[in-house]
Amino acid sequence: MLPVVAYRRALHRIPELDDRLPETCAYVRSVLEPLGCRITAPIPGGLCAFFDAGKPETAAFRADMDALPVTEASGLPYASVHPGQMHACGHDGHTALALGLAEYAAARLADLPRNALFLFQPAEETTGGAERLCETGILEELHVTRVFGLHLWPGLARGLVFSRPGPLMARSSEVTVTVTGKSVHLSRAAEGRDALTAGAEYLRRAYAAADALPPEEPRVLRFGKMVSGSVRNAVSGRTVLEGSLRTYREETHSLCRESLESLGRELERETGCTVEVRLSQGYPAVWNHEGLYEAVCHRLGADAPIPLDAPVLAAEDFSFYQRRVPGVFFFLGTGDTPELHAPEFCFDDEAVLPAGLEFLKKLLMME
Repeated sequence: MLPVVAYRRALHRIPELDDRLPETCAYVRSVLEPLGCRITAPIPGGLCAFFDAGKPETAAFRADMDALPVTEASGLPYASVHPGQMHACGHDGHTALALGLAEYAAARLADLPRNALFLFQPAEETTGGAERLCETGILEELHVTRVFGLHLWPGLARGLVFSRPGPLMARSSEVTVTVTGKSVHLSRAAEGRDALTAGAEYLRRAYAAADALPPEEPRVLRFGKMVSGSVRNAVSGRTVLEGSLRTYREETHSLCRESLESLGRELERETGCTVEVRLSQGYPAVWNHEGLYEAVCHRLGADAPIPLDAPVLAAEDFSFYQRRVPGVFFFLGTGDTPELHAPEFCFDDEAVLPAGLEFLKKLLMME
């Protein structure tokens, strides 16, 4: 079994959440320590490995290590040993690839065109570990001038790498709308303020406003959860809507935010209910640096990533690194597999990971 496959399977058995990754960090450290790199732990649940080739610039490679609160149903012989926790988003594969590339960097240290920094980060699925890692100043301290990352991606050809210049993944925010009315018995409905009706009207108008944006501005606004009232024979006094907003451009995101907040004020005036609209900070858009992307395609030639026709509306905190230094993110196809975050998610690691590792090696050795 190839080391990169063995790493993935070992990590798959020990999924951990958010920035509480003691077993994962211990395993990653155990692989890195014999390689002669400088290992630091700048944030909780994170590790960095620096290979000093004596060069003035550094290339960074990101691997996210956290898992999901999902009960595994893959049937794999190396399935999760932690109940209710699973590597259902491929982060075990990302970390295994970084470990395999770190071994290659150690063996080729004298030939590296740049120093190499490996960013093993927590909390991609939750609170944005990438942002906290950036805030430590490590990219500036180690003179990082380019950063790369990838994500396993179902539905794309197995073992092939895909990307595009400019927008690749969406700017995301979680949207919570809380409508507070006045609950009374249905027999006295006219004396109440119906939070359920107001919430339903907010939903209708929010969707209409999002649909009215120009079609050349890709976006999605959808609410997946609506909770209202307590009993069937009383006017609802409280409604909570929970959803997500995804765009690519900051201008479109700001326009949508303003529209959602304006709708809240409008319904307050019309219904007498209080409407609170909250949007999380979320993650910026993954926006691939056009110059670096072109350089990758030029240097790799026939091995360059396959161009994607359009970006996707999923989100990724790799975007925080791209706000600091030029960066390119890639998708590594897993073929016809279950979707990411599904309890059944699995992929052919013996075919996919070696192909991904060969691609990363070429990035590492780029002049």
